[in-house]
Amino acid sequence: MVVAVIPNLDKRGSSDVVGRLGKLLKEESIEAYLPENVLGTDFKNAPDDRLYKIADIIITIGGDGTIIRYAKRAAQDNKPVLGINAGRMGYLANIEQNELQLLKKLKTNEYFIENRMMLSISVRENDKLIGEYTALNDAVITSGFISRIVDITVGVGGDFISYRADGLIVSTPTGSTAYSMSAGGPIIDPLTESFCVTPICSHSLSAKPILLGADNTIEIRAHSKKRADIFLTVDGRKVCAVKPYTQVIIRRSPKFAKLIRINDRSFYKTLSYKFKDNRSV
Repeated sequence: MVVAVIPNLDKRGSSDVVGRLGKLLKEESIEAYLPENVLGTDFKNAPDDRLYKIADIIITIGGDGTIIRYAKRAAQDNKPVLGINAGRMGYLANIEQNELQLLKKLKTNEYFIENRMMLSISVRENDKLIGEYTALNDAVITSGFISRIVDITVGVGGDFISYRADGLIVSTPTGSTAYSMSAGGPIIDPLTESFCVTPICSHSLSAKPILLGADNTIEIRAHSKKRADIFLTVDGRKVCAVKPYTQVIIRRSPKFAKLIRINDRSFYKTLSYKFKDNRSV
């Protein structure tokens, strides 16, 4: 077995995890690689793109942003990803830093892989394609200014819904526990396949989140009467400006992010553990 370990060294404790992980993998006779710019005892090094070709499993060390970034890249080569939490929430990570011994299960195949739906997002202006993006969590349309209302039209199958809001979130089930949840959207089992359309601070009493089947195509247009700048953000990264003639088209991606589950915490146990109210006794 060959694994590639990709750490976010900006996260506290990541360097220590790399060292302990190298020793554990060596003891289990698992061949381990690090990126070229990361040094570590008991590891070999390889260029980033080659890591995804030679590894059977990608192990990330960091927070949810780290996992999302590398899970999307690994999906291009159909490789599964195991996240070790070195962030604050680490909701997508399957093991904590004190659970590294669970990695011994990799060699005995005592784990399973969850296929997580992703979004395929294309941006067009005057019918010309100007950008394509993939989201594991969400695509978000928002104004560049606080409290500037945006007029947003969402088209699905020839029907249209209009919102006046601070913005709009289209999330996957995986992303339902991120920005969409904070904006009042529902929590969705991550193994289902659907879109959730959640308005942000809508200027309407009747605007509610809407769940759509994953076979739908969503077309979004947005403009601001106050000429405020509007942007498309994909998985927390601002990718382009949205103009009145811009079309944002969202479909289910043909590829899945593959997340390894190696402990016995179910989605519901993880939900309770990660989002527990710290004020409760």
